[in-house]
Amino acid sequence: MNLIEAEGLQTYYGKSHILHGVGLAVREGEIVALLGRNGAGKSTTLRSLIGLTPPREGKVLTFGQDTTGWLPHRVVALGVGFVPEGRKIFRNLTVDENLRVPMDRPGPWNIERVYKLFPRLLERQVNKGGQLSGGEQEMLAIARALLLNPRVMILDEPSQGLAPLIVRQVFEVIKAARGEGMSILLVEQNVRAAVEIADRAYVLEHGSMAYEGPAAEFAADEERVRALAGASAESWDDLDA
Repeated sequence: MNLIEAEGLQTYYGKSHILHGVGLAVREGEIVALLGRNGAGKSTTLRSLIGLTPPREGKVLTFGQDTTGWLPHRVVALGVGFVPEGRKIFRNLTVDENLRVPMDRPGPWNIERVYKLFPRLLERQVNKGGQLSGGEQEMLAIARALLLNPRVMILDEPSQGLAPLIVRQVFEVIKAARGEGMSILLVEQNVRAAVEIADRAYVLEHGSMAYEGPAAEFAADEERVRALAGASAESWDDLDA
């Protein structure tokens, strides 16, 4: 079953035509990686799905409902968690206050559980968001989204600017969320790490889909990885260094 499906997205910023007929799907219980070079249209795709930058043409289906043009809060209320690029935490609230902002939705994730998942946040619970490191802010943003108990989690560049060890921890959390039955749509510059945990991959090039298929198949084609995603030679071994 497709939990999120997009067809023929044509999205603009003013007069700039960013997405050219983009389509993708996120099925139940899978991790999908959306890859591509900077400026390829990855974040715009997520913004189109969540309603932040509605497409001028095309259709977005969320859990079978046509949500094209919906405001973001309506999409989130259906059961979609969104962790934007740049984290967007409340810098003047404490960690604990940040975690008490999301609406209360039934499910396995609660504040006690996210503190167990992120013990560093428990240690820093009285610190303000603006006092946290980049890695701690990313953990807080993911924890806050988990508290919505979404059926689908959308993450935009979760490893951006993080130390290698923290990157691995973030990806382990993503796998743990999938283990709870959550579906994940992941935009990520760290191609090696993303395709290792993803079931399927899409690659955007100049606002159009250049690849769609199994993540393992994409990862095995070194030339395609470098040509389409602009990937570095990073691997999980490098992340352990």
